[in-house]
Amino acid sequence: MENLYYKVKLYLEANSKTESEFDSNIVLQDDGSGGYIKTWSVSGLNKPTDEQLNSFFANATKENNNNGIRRNRRNLYGNIGDQLDEIFKDIDAWKTRIQKIKTDNPKE
Repeated sequence: MENLYYKVKLYLEANSKTESEFDSNIVLQDDGSGGYIKTWSVSGLNKPTDEQLNSFFANATKENNNNGIRRNRRNLYGNIGDQLDEIFKDIDAWKTRIQKIKTDNPKE
């Protein structure tokens, strides 16, 4: 379902709309046989066809994967207060630790 979200997001952006359209205009649903657009009421933009959405598959997959990597990095970085304390005590050790996290968790 996440990949559908990113395909719709990219479709919106390609048509000069923003992700904020999801707030009250788009409802995605998955009844167990795959995600689909349940509700579409974006002003001035027709609901995308499957073909239109599938044209964003590669970029949506990349964005989905990178968001997973960002979440993982955020967990590994730790609390910002702890990071600031670490920087104050030994900025070089902090830089080394953060660089290792980035190297071990590369974005696409």
